[in-house]
Amino acid sequence: MSVATVEPCIKLRGIGKSFGGISVLRDVNLDINPGEIHGLVGENGAGKSTLGKIMGGYYSASRGSIEVFGEPAKAWTPKDALQRGVAIMHQELQLVTELTVAQNVFLGIEENRGGILSGTENSRLASIVAATGFDLQASAKVSDLSIADQQKIEIMRALARDAKIIIMDEPTSSLTADETERLHETMINLRRSGGTVIYVSHFLDNILKVCDRITVLRDGNLIKTGNGACETKETLVSAMLGGAQIEVPHQARPAVNRKNIALEVKGLCSSNGTSNVSLKVGRGEIVGLIGLVGSGRTEIARSVIGADDATEGEVLVHGSPYKNRNLAKSNEKGLIMVPEDRRKQGLILTMPVRANMTLPHLSAFATRLGRIRLRKEWARASELIRHFDVKPSDVDGNVLNYSGGNQQKVLLGKWLLRNPEIVILDEPSRGVDVGARQRIHQAIGELADNGTAVLLISSELEEVLGLSHRAYLVSSGEIFEEIDPSEKSEREVLRSLFHQQGSITQRTRSHN
Repeated sequence: MSVATVEPCIKLRGIGKSFGGISVLRDVNLDINPGEIHGLVGENGAGKSTLGKIMGGYYSASRGSIEVFGEPAKAWTPKDALQRGVAIMHQELQLVTELTVAQNVFLGIEENRGGILSGTENSRLASIVAATGFDLQASAKVSDLSIADQQKIEIMRALARDAKIIIMDEPTSSLTADETERLHETMINLRRSGGTVIYVSHFLDNILKVCDRITVLRDGNLIKTGNGACETKETLVSAMLGGAQIEVPHQARPAVNRKNIALEVKGLCSSNGTSNVSLKVGRGEIVGLIGLVGSGRTEIARSVIGADDATEGEVLVHGSPYKNRNLAKSNEKGLIMVPEDRRKQGLILTMPVRANMTLPHLSAFATRLGRIRLRKEWARASELIRHFDVKPSDVDGNVLNYSGGNQQKVLLGKWLLRNPEIVILDEPSRGVDVGARQRIHQAIGELADNGTAVLLISSELEEVLGLSHRAYLVSSGEIFEEIDPSEKSEREVLRSLFHQQGSITQRTRSHN
């Protein structure tokens, strides 16, 4: 895996990036060399994907400069990047679901004669299928495919651009072990032909297997770049966590009566990948779900509330079986889920704060004739704005113009408006500033103190370990261990997650 000393194909100097005043990258200096596979690793939220998107032109840097093949990249959009030989495949799928596999792969680079499409996409796809080993029908409609197959299309789309540099953001999160091996072979072949791959991943075994050099990010800072042959999983984890100095005492939570169970899940399986999940959450208890990207934490929660259909198992609410689950029934039962994506799944950005908060609960403000009691609605929204310290405090403020932290507070107010008995929180403090995070953590504690059962999903180990009474560790849609957060460090939990990930990979290989 030796790489010749040559001029970098991408040179980053002093790169910084902020969203809504929140700094996510700080003064990053990095060289990407031609003909190498370069790994980017770090904890969730470390800035890996953001850095990849800056190199791919999807984000503009707030500060600093970029050079690509020795030329400044001043106007840098995805189109500019592609013209300069840089393609990116996204962790969030960017597909047109009503088009076919071949149409998606070659979208925007179709062959044409005099402006009329030649219709050669199906035949052009054959060479890419042969190179990757991904067995997809060119004429298959994307909406009919699994998430794993859709992710393969993203990979093939990046390869179809014949780029000199391909940025792959978590490309293996939905692939089997055999498919991952084929993807690695594709990366190696690209390197042999002089291409460069930037490999963003949480799967450290994969990173160590194929990367020439590895860069570690932590909290938006570049910690180190090292030779892949000299790194181990332990050295990477140590750099990702920063050693003992970043470990903080766990927050003490009041003891709860664990016999008073509000939510119980038994042997739950779903088509979304949830497999034989069993868990319990008591009244007044905060229980964490901890896993790496793609581990299935959100899928478990969606199966519990009825957003995704279950194939086996049962859910009990206060000891009674909850059958034929759906979102509306869950809301009426006092079982709610605050989603992780506030912009796509949580808020309607064209509506004001008040309407966003009360929309799922209009029956609580309606007269017998169906008219909304505006004063009652206004008063409840105002109460929640004060409770969560939403700024600005305008009941009818335009939520689109609010900061990420204040949007998140509005989202929490929306789902906590009717004082639910069971709350699932998916990444409740993602992308918010320190002040908003403290208020959100305080609100989570208040929920538990008032007897609400809380199931907490967070990519930040410090957050979930500090807030939870108990926690379950998740990998590949399964719960493999229950822990007491007061007895586990971040390092120990992360080691367990990576170890389980490696064990599953080995088991999968043995069955293939």
